[in-house]
Amino acid sequence: MPPSRQVKDYIRTIVDFPHEGIFFRDVTTLFSDPRGFRMAIDQMLHPYAGERIDKVVGLEARGFILGGAIAHQLSVGFVPIRKKGKLPGPTISQDYKLEYGEAVVEIHDDAIRPGEKVLIVDDLLATGGTCAAAIKLIERLKGDIVSCAFVVDLPDLGGRKVLEAMGMDVHTLCTFDGL
Repeated sequence: MPPSRQVKDYIRTIVDFPHEGIFFRDVTTLFSDPRGFRMAIDQMLHPYAGERIDKVVGLEARGFILGGAIAHQLSVGFVPIRKKGKLPGPTISQDYKLEYGEAVVEIHDDAIRPGEKVLIVDDLLATGGTCAAAIKLIERLKGDIVSCAFVVDLPDLGGRKVLEAMGMDVHTLCTFDGL
């Protein structure tokens, strides 16, 4: 009997994308496989069994896919954090640093009520910049962040350390070394 597959086995690596020397970890192959996708959602939920969560926040864009599925399983609301200018209602924004330059993310100013327990979800943890900006937005709305959950951690880029230095609990399903 062949060994059972792990989440990592469903993720393909594309060499030299988007730049030479980069190993792009493509989770779309995980999402497209029903067993792999269910496995990922179940494993992302497992650490929070019995814990109160009021909202799941998904980071643009693949975090929407994971976050929507997790919110559905928990029977709670889903909140998107999007790139600047993509949300239709009143928002608050947070800028953050990218490898080259800066970017801005936004959340609706009424998406999270004070004291709500929030789980942040995304596909990949690299430098932690986007998630750190999301944390700041949620904290400005006085939400209580339970944890930050990711499918993939790229430990060489230091994102986990950034989030843990902010006092966050971080949960990941698998790691890939290198860039």
